[in-house]
Amino acid sequence: MSAPAVESVAPEVSAALSEELKSHTAAAHSAAEDSSFVAALMGGALDAGALVSLLDQSLVIYRALETALAAHVDHPQLGAFVDPKLARVAALEADMAYHHGADWEAQLADGRIAIVPATRAYADALATLGAESIEFLLAHHYVRYMGDLSGGQIIQRLVQRHYGIADEGLNFYAFPEIEKSKPYKDSYRDLMDTTDFTREQKDIILGHASDSFELNRAVFVDLAAARMAA
Repeated sequence: MSAPAVESVAPEVSAALSEELKSHTAAAHSAAEDSSFVAALMGGALDAGALVSLLDQSLVIYRALETALAAHVDHPQLGAFVDPKLARVAALEADMAYHHGADWEAQLADGRIAIVPATRAYADALATLGAESIEFLLAHHYVRYMGDLSGGQIIQRLVQRHYGIADEGLNFYAFPEIEKSKPYKDSYRDLMDTTDFTREQKDIILGHASDSFELNRAVFVDLAAARMAA
C-alpha cells in the first residue's frame, strides 16, 4: 500500500514594503489631505499668504530632515535613498527670498516669519529621532519626497490658478533634475523593496510612516488656527 500523498504548501510570500506602505498609510494620508486648511487652500478659498505660510513651515521641516539625512549618507541601508535630486532646502530658500525679501533669514530668526508650534515639534522629532533611527528617517523620506513628486505639480498648477503666484515663488514644487516623476518613483520603490530590511525594521518603518501624516496634519491644524486668530 502506497503512502498517502502529502499536499505541498507554498511558503507565504510577504508583500513588498512599498505596497505595505501604501496600504498601511492610506487612512492617515486621507485624513491629512482632508484637513480644512488644505481643502480651503487647494480649493481657492484662502489667499497667497496662506501658501507662503505653508512654504515657511516646509523650510523648517526640510532643513531638519535634510540635516538628519546628511549624517547617514554612508549608511548601508539608508544612504542609497539620499539623492540630491530630491533635496528641497535650496528650492525653499529661493522661495523665501522671493516672498519675503533678501533679509528673510533675519525675519525667520526674530519671528516676523511665523512658525507654528506643530512645525517646531515636527522639526525637533526629525532632529532627535533622526539621529538614532534610520527607520524613522526612511519613513519620513518616503512620505515627504514621494508625496512631493506625486502632488507637487498639481499643487503648483492649483495655487497659480487660484492665487496668481509666479513660478519663481514656487520652486519647492519643481524638480528640474528629475525629468519624469513616474520612472523615478518606480526606481525608488524598487530600491525600497530590494533593500535588506528585517521584518522588525519594516514594521517600525510602517509605524513611523503613519505617524508622519499625523505630524503633518498637526501643522495644518496650527496654520488654520493661526489664520483664525489673526
